[in-house]
Order: sequence, then structure tokens, then C-alpha cells
Amino acid sequence: MSSAEPVTNGFAPENFEQIWANLPFPAFVLGTDNHLRLSNSAGEQMVKISAKILRNRSVESLFGADSVIAETVAQARNKAGSLMQYNVDVALNDLTPVRCNVHVGPVSSDSDDLLLIIQPTGVAQKMSRSLTHMAAARSVVAMSAMLAHELRNPLAGISGAAQLLAMNASPEDRELTELIEQETKRIGKLIDKVEHFGDDRPTQRSAVNIHDVLDRAVRAAQAGFAKHVSFSVDYDPSLPDAAGDSDQLLQVFQNLIKNAAEAVDSTHGRIRLRTSYNSGVKFAVAGKRTETLPLQIDITDNGHGIAETLISEIFDPFVTSKSNGSGLGLPLVSKIVLGHGGLIDCDSMPGRTTFTLRLPVWRAKKGIH
Repeated sequence: MSSAEPVTNGFAPENFEQIWANLPFPAFVLGTDNHLRLSNSAGEQMVKISAKILRNRSVESLFGADSVIAETVAQARNKAGSLMQYNVDVALNDLTPVRCNVHVGPVSSDSDDLLLIIQPTGVAQKMSRSLTHMAAARSVVAMSAMLAHELRNPLAGISGAAQLLAMNASPEDRELTELIEQETKRIGKLIDKVEHFGDDRPTQRSAVNIHDVLDRAVRAAQAGFAKHVSFSVDYDPSLPDAAGDSDQLLQVFQNLIKNAAEAVDSTHGRIRLRTSYNSGVKFAVAGKRTETLPLQIDITDNGHGIAETLISEIFDPFVTSKSNGSGLGLPLVSKIVLGHGGLIDCDSMPGRTTFTLRLPVWRAKKGIH
């Protein structure tokens, strides 16, 4: 269909081209040899390959010979009819599988070409889950501010009393006073984290080069807590600047990389950072405007994964799988990302955990240079 006239079934060719280009879901036309002959813009974005390069690539080489896509295409061709697969995982190369509905059917009654339409369903579910996390984070803002304020004064009193007792204490008792001071310092650090939730000032956004921030986070990690980890990057060099605060985003990436470094094996740990542009991600904000989040950052590790019972709650405050964790790291990450107008979600299974951030593009105000 790339070189021949498209089957329009009564539509004028220009109308067909417009409809095809504006289809919101990835769509492909397959020849009799199951090679791609045509793809729309959403299809190009999904596979991150241009239509020109995609042409004549086989379904098996793109999605895998044993993939759901290849199996569904084979069944549709054998049965000469249409097939639908609901809520199946579609994997592309080494990317994280995406939950989708898949349709395969004849382009028309007088053609042997097949139409393949892939409808991702997971993104909408993850957005809904991210907005739920936003509400959960906001629900603890007032409580955390009040709690931090009320705890600081008695905590300072306990620390001061322990120091006074230590002056005249025996060596055995001094160990106890030192323990009291250590624990008050630990609680103080926890209060510092909690206080971040009470800061509801709007994020001051400017143009941020995401790759520069990611590289800073990786260098800091390699010099400290992630010396045992092998890092790899797959950056889209054409990615525009994000709208955000570079220091806050650095805090986000450092937190996620630290979690990943703690989850991987001490000898074969790997963390991969990937950036891409996905113009199809939008969501309504407060019912008044639409936020477009085309910048996508994936941080993937090969660690032990997150328990299925926790995956839907990891961004909620005080939820953690670590024995010494506070359960405030990821909620703070979620708060910062949401404060940028972005979204964050997570997919996990043993051997592969991916945190995906979606952020808006920086757009300078008119008249400002």
C-alpha cells in the first residue's frame, strides 16, 4: 500500500490520508508476506522508527516470532477474518511490554492485505493511578506540616536533656545517652523529609536539558552508592528542553537510581536510562485544560522487582518494602513530578523494573527571550 494506491472504499484519497494520519492508535498495513507496507504517525511513535525505515520490516522481526502480534496475524490470515485480542502485553525489542488491545483484519474484501491496529490501554490506567497518588500525597500535606512543627520542640528538648545527662554519666550510661542522641537525629532527618510535603509553593519552571540532569545523577551515583552497577543510556538527541526545576528533577532521578541500585545484584546489576518523545500523551487537568506530556524518561533495572501486592501503593506515603525505609522517598518523587505537571508510574516483574516519567516541554512565554 506504500507504492500502490490505498484501498479507500469510496473515500477520496486525500480524505483517506487525513483519516489514516489522524488515527489515535498505532495502525499498520501488512502485505501477504506479513511485511509492513504502511504505518501511521501513531505507529511510528510506538515503535520509534520512521515509516520509511519500517517499510518491508516483517511483523516477526519487529514484535518477535513468538509474540501475540505475530500469532494473531497468523490466525487472522489462516481464518481469513478479523480477530481481537484484549488486554495482552505487547513487547517491542527490549522495551517494557505495554498492555494493549489488538485488532487484525482484512483491509477490504478484495485485498489480501491485513490491517493491524494496536490500542494501548495501560497508559490511561496508569494516569488514573498517578492522579490517585496525587490525591494521596496532598492528603498528607497538612498533616505533615503540623506534625513536623509539633515534633521539633520536644525533640530538641530530648536531645538537650540527653547531652546534659551525658556530662555526669558513667561510661555505661553515656552509651544510653549517645543512643538517645542518635535516635533524635534520625527522627529529625525523618521530619525534614516529612516537611517537604508541607511545601505547597508552585514549582518555578525554566528550560531544563533532561540529559544533563540525568548525567549528573548518574555521575553522582557512580561515585557513591552505585559503584557496583553497570549503567547504559539510550537518549533521543532531538529531545527538546523540559519545563521544570533542574535541582528538583535531579532529586527525583537520584532517588529512583538509588532505589534501583539497592534492588540489583551486587555483581551483575544493570540500570538503563532511556529518553523518548511521545506526543500522544495528554490528560485533562482540573477539567479546564489539557496537559501534554511528550517527554518520556524510563529508568529500568534488572533487580528483584517490586512485590505485586505493593506495586499499586508504592507512591503512597509510609509504604515501603525496605526494613529500614521511611516510605517517604517515592511519595516525595511523585509530589515533585506532579508539581511539574507530569506523571510517574511503575511496571515491575522479577528481573525488570521500570519507572516511567512523563514531563511537559518548555515553552517560552511570548515576548521573553
